[in-house]
Amino acid sequence: MLDWLVLLIPGLPILAVAAIGIGVISGRISGEPGEPVTRALVIAATLASFVLAIAAFCARQAGFVSEQVLLGTWLSSGNYVVNVSFTLNNVTLGLSVLFALFSLMVAKFSVNYMHREAGFHRFFLVLSLFAGAMQLLVLGGNAVLTFFGWELAGVCSFLLIAYFYDRPVASANATYVYVTNRIGDAGFILGIVLAFAWTGGVEWPQIAQSAATLDRFQASLIAICFLLAAAVKSAQVPFSPWVARAMEGPTPSSAIFYGAVMIHAGVFLVLQLQPLFEAAPAAMAIMAAMGLVTALYGFVSGLTQTDVKSALIFSTTAQVGLMFLACGLGWWQLAAWHLATHALLRGYQFLTAPSLLHHAAHHPTRPVPAFAGRFRWLYTASLQRFWLDNLGYQLLAKPIARVATDLNVFDRRVVEELVGLPAPAMRGLSALAEREEHHLGAGYRTDGRRVGGLPGILTDLFASAFHWFEERLVLQGVGMDLVTLGRRFGRRLNRVESILAQPRYLILFVFFTLLATV
Repeated sequence: MLDWLVLLIPGLPILAVAAIGIGVISGRISGEPGEPVTRALVIAATLASFVLAIAAFCARQAGFVSEQVLLGTWLSSGNYVVNVSFTLNNVTLGLSVLFALFSLMVAKFSVNYMHREAGFHRFFLVLSLFAGAMQLLVLGGNAVLTFFGWELAGVCSFLLIAYFYDRPVASANATYVYVTNRIGDAGFILGIVLAFAWTGGVEWPQIAQSAATLDRFQASLIAICFLLAAAVKSAQVPFSPWVARAMEGPTPSSAIFYGAVMIHAGVFLVLQLQPLFEAAPAAMAIMAAMGLVTALYGFVSGLTQTDVKSALIFSTTAQVGLMFLACGLGWWQLAAWHLATHALLRGYQFLTAPSLLHHAAHHPTRPVPAFAGRFRWLYTASLQRFWLDNLGYQLLAKPIARVATDLNVFDRRVVEELVGLPAPAMRGLSALAEREEHHLGAGYRTDGRRVGGLPGILTDLFASAFHWFEERLVLQGVGMDLVTLGRRFGRRLNRVESILAQPRYLILFVFFTLLATV
């Protein structure tokens, strides 16, 4: 019976999310009159989760529950099995209590801070979902269940960074953060795959016990994959710039995400895999070097920050870097205590940031330290945050944006024509019809944009082949019935799409998708 109560620690906040969602959809929770119901649901759920976390911790110390709790099988395919299991040791239960406490504190703080905000119910819904996701992340007994909480927490981060979605900067920063974190997710998924292949399972105790039987290459490769996930989630160099962009969200979300809870998820993952990293000295060396560089980056970049949230986040980056350095040097216990104490202190500082701004309104900001002023290169690097943000944009964001532009042009000039979407009268069935228009002297003008690179070559080949079909059949009058039929079919597809885009059908689709994955 006690084993099943563990499921309620992440389950109660998620049930509160469902209750708020149903209330909003049904219209029973809306606007300022619905605020008491929403806050009561979230505070009650986080309070109950906190009490259950304490009870689980005490039960584990008394020996009433085992360290690995197995509740059943989630997925099974041949020799690969993913269980619904929870790991209850001192680290996981301690962080569960700490994160539940801070979720409760932020929920209480947000009641007045977010009062009368247009997105009040949306904020508390996402906050409660995040509380459940983090409990699932720290208590999950296997890599797949932890990854499920890992992804839910990332989605919540995206939604709260873009809380003020009408601001272009908030939306752009949320997208930047979301895309950057997908790099770490790729490492996590690859680590799960390799753990399945080389250890035969993904239960955390099984991976830890198998670490001694793996050869040096296998252990190092699995460790590096999980280290990549941890480094991105905890904003280690070279992935650090995303966390400064995340400050666009409301102060309570900044406090719980990047001050107290989610920023430490990467450190927790490394602590969870201590035996694996000890079997991979190369991964530990990389982790130590990364932590040292990140600590220096956070310290130097924080010297020239003039607003309180930016100063706090760079200080956080430096401290988390020191945690990675401690883990890389084998000081696991020190890193665990550092995580817990830093989470409490930094979360409190973020929550008091609005009051600090109020009291410091008429006082000048602190001057740059004298040693930074004496070295122009150091001062410039601090102001520019070591150009990591620009470098990441040039190497990652800009190429992806170009590919997206090419795909958009292809979609507009080819796909939309095929399905019969509305278009100017002079545009034909194929993308190459514009050239035919010029030959016929119709005077039709394009916007001068071309698809570049490999997508451009493939587009030209496809357009040439389709133009041959158009010239032989459509333009000669043989295929006019085909054109008419294609346009009618396209209009019917548009009607079906508009029906399926209605909220009730989207909710049904999500519901059946969740049923299919259970």
